[in-house]
This record gives sequence, structure tokens and C-alpha cells, in this order.
Amino acid sequence: MNGTATDRTVIVVGSGPTGLLLAGDLATAGVTVALVEKRPRKTSNLSRAFGVHARTLEQLDARGLADELLSTGDTITGLRLFRRLSLDLSTLPSRFPFMLITPQYEVERLLERRAREAGVQFAYESEVVGLRQDDEGVDLDVRGADGAVVTRRAAYVVGADGHQSAVREAIGLGFPGVSVIKSLILADVRLAERPEDVLTVNGRGDAFAMIASFGDGWYRVMGWNRRNEVSDDAPLGLDEVKEITRRALGTDYGMHDARWLSRFHSDERQAPHYRVGRVFLAGDAAHIHSPAGGQGMNTGLQDAANLSWKLAAAVQGRAPEGLLDSYEAERHPVGRAVLRSSGGLVRLARAQNPLLRAARALVSAFAGMAPPVQRKALAQITGIGYAYPAPRGAHRLTGTRVPDVALKDGRLYEALRGGRFVLITPQTYEGLGVHKGWLTVERWASDRRTTVLVRPDGYAAWAAKDADTTEIEKALARHLG
Repeated sequence: MNGTATDRTVIVVGSGPTGLLLAGDLATAGVTVALVEKRPRKTSNLSRAFGVHARTLEQLDARGLADELLSTGDTITGLRLFRRLSLDLSTLPSRFPFMLITPQYEVERLLERRAREAGVQFAYESEVVGLRQDDEGVDLDVRGADGAVVTRRAAYVVGADGHQSAVREAIGLGFPGVSVIKSLILADVRLAERPEDVLTVNGRGDAFAMIASFGDGWYRVMGWNRRNEVSDDAPLGLDEVKEITRRALGTDYGMHDARWLSRFHSDERQAPHYRVGRVFLAGDAAHIHSPAGGQGMNTGLQDAANLSWKLAAAVQGRAPEGLLDSYEAERHPVGRAVLRSSGGLVRLARAQNPLLRAARALVSAFAGMAPPVQRKALAQITGIGYAYPAPRGAHRLTGTRVPDVALKDGRLYEALRGGRFVLITPQTYEGLGVHKGWLTVERWASDRRTTVLVRPDGYAAWAAKDADTTEIEKALARHLG
């Protein structure tokens, strides 16, 4: 990647899952993309995330990656949050009514391959040390492995560079929040005894532990001991991991041969804005939260899916007014909701005083009895229940996630693989006009009378029953620019 760029380039900072999906989407849409990463190029097998939820699998399906990712792990159809609270994932209205247990590096591997094939330019060992922007673009100062600083010009910059984001700091945004858990332990180990479940979770007394199978003989262990909350740099040995696991689960399953041991703390933080001028934040650079519910990586990937098609439209000069602003308007409330839900779960799990313990018992009992409560919790944790604001008077589908509906010539998430809007109509529609190349037209497999314009991220931009050609053309002009 050379030191100059046209004003049609987008620079993505950070090569985690969020940055990789975003960069791959932009390049697939024909945008010139440079991806800047502080770390050396290598595939790490030491990653914190291991769970892929239904909505993320749907987004990966829209990129032709879901089925391959499924082959790398195991699925679970039940998610236990407390001892008496278990959510049935098999009831999800999705092609993926489960949670996939697979390490984050498998997600990164597929997304990196896709990004490279699409033409993304990678720059490793490159650290952001400065940023300036004007009405026409952004100048990014990047220090390479040789210590030299090069200024790169781009139309837009996206900071997907984690909770210590250099991009967020460069644009002067704070990251307010609190520490939820002061000392968590992580370990990748082998086990002499195989747990009955792919995901084993429990809390007992002052300890909590979770064991997830990676399917290749290695297991991820996460846990905490309330009576031993120490700093991140305190030494961690396998004996401590075993002790926490025995306290929480009643056994350590004969764990041995740890290839990785780490201690960290869990914060709840969110940037006040996801956009400042021509600079955007996504993933952990925009929000971090407790690991409860496994929503971190998934929320970041869905940020990227929301932003990528909007940036592509802006770079290519076809973005309707306000489109880029809609990224923050849609995703900031979702980030805030994830902070609330994951934080609430971990606070209940760690409850010490009688009132919170009583609340936990009530939540468990009530959720076991009330299907609407379970459905709402499932929809939020898995991501399929979030909807975006719709204009007053809009059709009820507007802003909602569109499931993988059957089409006359396939299914919706196959049609979305071109990165375009998809217009689903009751009958043949030929009026592509100036939108040819940005729009795929499909017909329902059923006799439905509703016409739906589906955004590239799988949400309904517009819908109407028995719409005529004039209504459709107005909708296309409004949403496709």
C-alpha cells in the first residue's frame, strides 16, 4: 500500500472480525480498501470469542460463508444463563436455530480469505499515530515496522481497532463506562474427561466457570473467583484454573497441557458517537461489554454489515441524504441495549446480597414459565430481534430483519450475496432503470401480495401491499439514490 490514495479509498483500521467483514464488503462492492493492522500477520489460535449467534450466521450466509463455518465447530440448541434458566434456541425463526461453538480464529480465517480475494490491500505492523480530516477526506499517519511514518489519504476511515482504539483517541472521543468483572481467567487446555455438553456453564458460591469445546481436542475455559480478584498482570497458573473450575462445576475434568493462560478484566463502555465527520467506529472500538451471552464479536460483525453498504454507496456517489448518519442512529441504540443485557446478566450471576439473589431466582422462575419473556431474551441475545427505526406511517415490516424467505428461484440470503438491494415482488418487475447493477429483483415463491425492498444487510428498507410501478420507482429512488 503506497503513501498516496485517491479520494475514493476507504481505510479500515483493525483486522479482527469486524474490520475483515467490513473491508471485504467494501472491496466486493468495487471500493478500493486498505486495511491497517498494528500486529504482524499471523493466524492466532488464542482468541476470546467462541460463539456465533443466529443473526451473525445469517449475515455470513449472505456472504456465502456460513455453511463452511458450520463445519469448523459444534452447535448447541440450549443456552443456560443461570442454573435454572435455560433458553431453547431451537425455537428461533431462522435457518440457524442454534449457537455455533467455534473459535474466533475460524471466523477470521474465512473473512480474511474473502477480503484478500476481493482485493483488499493489507498493511501489517502499521500503527496509527495521527489523524486529520477535512470536508474532502481524511489524512491518516501510519508508522510502519521500520519506524517511518507515512500519511495516507482516504475518503473515509473506520476504526475497528479494539477497545484501545487509536482511531477513537485520534478523533477525541471518550470511552465512558465501568469495570464489571475485575479479574477473569481464560485458558485453552486439554481434558482427560470429556464434558457431556459442548458448552458447560455453572456458578456456585463465589466461583463461576464455563468450558467450551473447540472440536479439535482443545477446550476454552473461562471463569472467575470473587474472592481472588487481582490485576491483569498477576501470574496465572493451571492450578488456579483447575481450582476455579472445581468450585463452579464440581470437577476440573482432568485438565492438562495448557497452551494459553490469560487474565483480564471485563468493562462496560460505549463511545458517545459512532461517527465524527468522515471517521467511523465499529466493534470493540465503539462498545465493549461483559462476555455474558457471547454477544461481543457478534455485535461487531453486525455493526460492519450495517456500515459497509452505506459507505460503498457514499464512495460511489449514490448515497441518499442522511444515509451515513443512519449508521450511528441504528447501531448506537443496539450497542447500548447489549451493554444493558449482558451487564444485567453478569450482575445477577455475581449477586451477593439477598435482594439480587432473590431477583435472580425470580428471573429464572419467571423465564421458565413465560414464553414471551423467553422469546424476547432469545431475540436480543441472538441478534434476530433488533429492528431499526421506521418513518411514521411506514409498513410494519420497515426496519425489521427479513428472514431467509423462499423465493421463486432460491432463497433471500442467496440473493443477498451480490451485496445489492433485493426487491421481492408478487409479479415480474422490469423497471430497473438507473438502478441496474445495484438491485436484484426476485419474486416470492408463494402468493404473497406484499412488495419488499430488502437492504444489503437483510433489513426491510420499504414495503407495501399491492404496490404499483409508480410506488416501487419512488421507493427505489428514495433508498438507492
